[in-house]
Amino acid sequence: MAALDWSKCSAVESVPGKVSGAWVFRGTRMPVQTVFDNLEAGMSVEEITEVFDVTPEEVRAVLHFASESLATAVR
Repeated sequence: MAALDWSKCSAVESVPGKVSGAWVFRGTRMPVQTVFDNLEAGMSVEEITEVFDVTPEEVRAVLHFASESLATAVR
């Protein structure tokens, strides 16, 4: 699977020295990977937004970006 270029997703940022430079939701310390890990574990988007400091719109933006990026890579 191709790596995603998260720099093109406006909902996230990578700041050297912040969470070891991992891609996090903009203005937070929550890694994007946390969304995918928790979805895989069975949590819903609503549950993720209740537990973590992100909005449903931010989570949907990340999921949409990943989906679109992967769809483009397959073509």
